[in-house]
Amino acid sequence: MDLYDVMRTTPAVREFTDDPVPDETLHRILDHARFAPSGGNRQGTHVVVVRDQGTRERLAELNQPAVRRYVAQIKAGQSPWNPLEPPAPSAEEIAATEVPEQFTRPVLTAAAVLVFCVDLGVVAAMDQDLDRVGLVSGASVYPLVWNVLLGARNEGLGGTITTMAVAQEPAVRELLGIPDQYAVAAVVPLGRPVRVITKLRRVPVSELATRERFDGEPF
Repeated sequence: MDLYDVMRTTPAVREFTDDPVPDETLHRILDHARFAPSGGNRQGTHVVVVRDQGTRERLAELNQPAVRRYVAQIKAGQSPWNPLEPPAPSAEEIAATEVPEQFTRPVLTAAAVLVFCVDLGVVAAMDQDLDRVGLVSGASVYPLVWNVLLGARNEGLGGTITTMAVAQEPAVRELLGIPDQYAVAAVVPLGRPVRVITKLRRVPVSELATRERFDGEPF
């Protein structure tokens, strides 16, 4: 596929067929995706390819606490898990919230699940002293994640970036044998989409970019 076509038609895929994804295909995707940039080219990323159903069932369970808060906050009219305000629902209300199947099904039904980790000992977190949630370290791992999804699209596959299990990072580390020095960045179910969606809705460039300043003229 043309590069721009891949960029414009790579959706978040959460429904998969029963078609297998051979190791050869996954290896080809990762072989191309590994050329993603990272801070200082230190390449502190690691990918765990999970196919075992029992492990995936546990990952799905680890999604649930974060999903409960996510759903409860949406019902309360909040942007879920935003770092600027505490949850409006009580801890009891969150604990009583049901977990919709769509939040756990992709991890269970995908042909494979890729867990992306990054070594915190080699990232340059320039925002670590700011009074906000850190973001900069993601620059050393998320380009790889997105390269994998672009490569999957090129192979006729699809997936989505999920992060619910990250809220239970110590348990994910224990499950997958991830060293303490590594952060879990994303859990990506990957497989052949039930439906191929190629028309995506995004804001126009005039709303996305401005000239010279945040409040400048639309670009």
